[in-house]
Amino acid sequence: MSDPQMACALGEGVDPLLYSFSRVVDAPDSSGSLLMLLAGNCMEYRAWNAELDYLRAEYNGNVPAAKDAREVSKRLHARTAERRYEAYQRAMAAYDFDPAAEPMECPGFFTDQDELTFLLGLLTGMQAIVNDANSGAQAGVPRNIAARAERAVHCVDNEKWGGLPNAIRALVWLLIPDTRPELSQDPWGVLEDSAELGLKSGFRASHAVQVVAAETFGRPDVLASTVASFAEADEQIEVRDDYRLVDQVARNVVTFSSDKHWTAHYGHRTPSGFFGKMSAERDTSNVETMSLDGLL
Repeated sequence: MSDPQMACALGEGVDPLLYSFSRVVDAPDSSGSLLMLLAGNCMEYRAWNAELDYLRAEYNGNVPAAKDAREVSKRLHARTAERRYEAYQRAMAAYDFDPAAEPMECPGFFTDQDELTFLLGLLTGMQAIVNDANSGAQAGVPRNIAARAERAVHCVDNEKWGGLPNAIRALVWLLIPDTRPELSQDPWGVLEDSAELGLKSGFRASHAVQVVAAETFGRPDVLASTVASFAEADEQIEVRDDYRLVDQVARNVVTFSSDKHWTAHYGHRTPSGFFGKMSAERDTSNVETMSLDGLL
């Protein structure tokens, strides 16, 4: 699939049906993790729209509308956090993996899909923490997920998965500096390298992690360069068929970050033709114009 909205509808619609059978058979936690991940995306898309409503109302000086949209956004982020925490727990249960075990034992993976499901489960756990923070800690997602995810991503190969494992580690290092190993590369450098690996691997999930980090830690320079890099890659990257949905979900994350910037500064979402740019300035030196004389 390459339609994130249709995929999220699949998660919301199928998950309750699938888990209704868990009263007579074992819960299908591997598939269930992905379904709840998709359902979490649905809720986040609603939270994003509420955030944009808030920024637009604030831009226009409408205080009551801004307050209302802000509260709606917090409630939706809380529900998103709950769904994503559930997806994380299912992913860990699917592979009998205890992220708190000492010493840590990596699960045995039989297929690439197993590895990807496990990796996305870890990423979803990290997202749950961010969503809970955006809700004002309404969901109560445990913060120790972050340090455990930093250890667990060692169980999958970084290059094989487009730098996403190291991108997750770098995000954890920024959230919890004590988890960063001595002599390790600067987290922002790791995120940049991970984004480059993602372009070579055919999906840009690492770009999405980089954007989230830039927003969370107030790095507008990194945000601008990451959005520009993502947009420029449209002309270069060959998205792998098996991971088209992963790449499209990453696009949604990056596009929303762009839309937030544009709405805060100009009162509207990113205009068509300006994705990758953070201002209304446009190079028109080589733009071809179409004559409308024949249409009149």
